[in-house]
Amino acid sequence: MSENEKITINMNVVDLGKIDLLVEQGFYSNRTDLIKTSIRNQLSSHSSVIDNVITVKSYEIGINYYDRETLEQVLEQNKQLDIKVVGMLVLKDDIEVELAKKTIKSLKVLGVFRASHELKIALKK
Repeated sequence: MSENEKITINMNVVDLGKIDLLVEQGFYSNRTDLIKTSIRNQLSSHSSVIDNVITVKSYEIGINYYDRETLEQVLEQNKQLDIKVVGMLVLKDDIEVELAKKTIKSLKVLGVFRASHELKIALKK
């Protein structure tokens, strides 16, 4: 599974032309290089805010996987999960909707959420 996700942005033609000019002048290898660099610079300039929110709100960072066996263990312990992720959350296909409803109290994903269509709909409610 790739750790990269494709995004699409809309830009006005003048800004796009300026990007092409910088690429042509050798500042960046291509449009994507400029966009990635710009995003990283913005994330870096706001890193203290990001780090503070992640700490205060107890987000997990990275790629987090949950499967049926893990949720069954949570159920056996009579617990419910408050899942908060910055990155990607994957709920495996072996998880049944009822098990997820019983074990996941709340869910917030900033990034990518991968699960079956049925599970996503059930957890939205």
